[in-house]
Amino acid sequence: MKIAVLCGGLSHERDVSISSGTGVARALQARGHDVVLVDLFLGYTRPFETAAEVFRRGEVSLGTTAIGADSPDLEQVKGLRPDDGVRIGPNVLRLCRAADMVFLALHGEEGENGKLQAALDMNGVRYTGSGYLGSALAMHKGLSKALFRQNGIPTPESLTLRRGAPIGAMPADCVVVKPCSGGSSVGTSIVRSPQEYAAALELAFRYESEVLVETYVRGRELTVGVMDGVAMPVIEIIPKSGFYDYQNKYQAGATEELCPAPIGPEATARAQKLAEQVMAALLVDAYCRVDILWDTEHDRMYVLEANTLPGMTPTSLIPQMAAAQGLDYGQLCERIMEASFKKYEKSES
Repeated sequence: MKIAVLCGGLSHERDVSISSGTGVARALQARGHDVVLVDLFLGYTRPFETAAEVFRRGEVSLGTTAIGADSPDLEQVKGLRPDDGVRIGPNVLRLCRAADMVFLALHGEEGENGKLQAALDMNGVRYTGSGYLGSALAMHKGLSKALFRQNGIPTPESLTLRRGAPIGAMPADCVVVKPCSGGSSVGTSIVRSPQEYAAALELAFRYESEVLVETYVRGRELTVGVMDGVAMPVIEIIPKSGFYDYQNKYQAGATEELCPAPIGPEATARAQKLAEQVMAALLVDAYCRVDILWDTEHDRMYVLEANTLPGMTPTSLIPQMAAAQGLDYGQLCERIMEASFKKYEKSES
């Protein structure tokens, strides 16, 4: 099968995406597929006559896959190619149209907000993960939480603020402030005073014009993958210091991740059911990962968000869940493609 793996782009999770994409491309190539790894923003610039020639070359490296302690400098990335106002690099769509499947290894707003998915739909391109609607609904945390409430899915109280609008007082004694459509906890703060609140809003507004302010819930942090509508094993996340921020997510050894989570069968079943309900409520296709907080003092679980293109790096969570089910990394990549093909089978039937 000819597979184009898209990664990189202009997201603040660019480095994470390149690490994910490289792992996916190498794993699929090892399983006998013709694979090319392409940076969504920089594109493919080596000379070629036919797309089939590019897939036969089997290029599955873009250089370093290191993930720094901080998110990348996107202005520096923009300087790597002429500023033509187009976010999709040269030859990207040409290679995508020639592929049997495009594996989306993109993370963050640019790859997960539904815009790229809509562009690929318009070009007749098949791709992994959710369609444009489910992607858009899951990416915007304000919309997600509204749908959670409409479907009886518990989620912490929250409000959405827009840049330039009146801010008002801090809505609770302790809140979480984060960009409304961000990922990997970039620009996220836990706030316990009005002074911290002002600084946290200033930080979050650097990344987006909309910010979510959510009541802080103390509890055990769980995450559950859902593949083709069926929940995967639950993972418990325990950062060694602070909260599960960008550094703790991607620096080896910074966080303990227990899979399966040692929470007992009843709590496991509750978390898995919530994750399956979230996938259905947000109209997400193929697969996703759902983040949950379990307030053990009051025995209540709260859904935080869903990730429609969860990480596939060496420290990522979905590969750990798959391993607990007996799937190695390459098998997981093919399983994601199988689940993704089903959305096209439905539309063609």
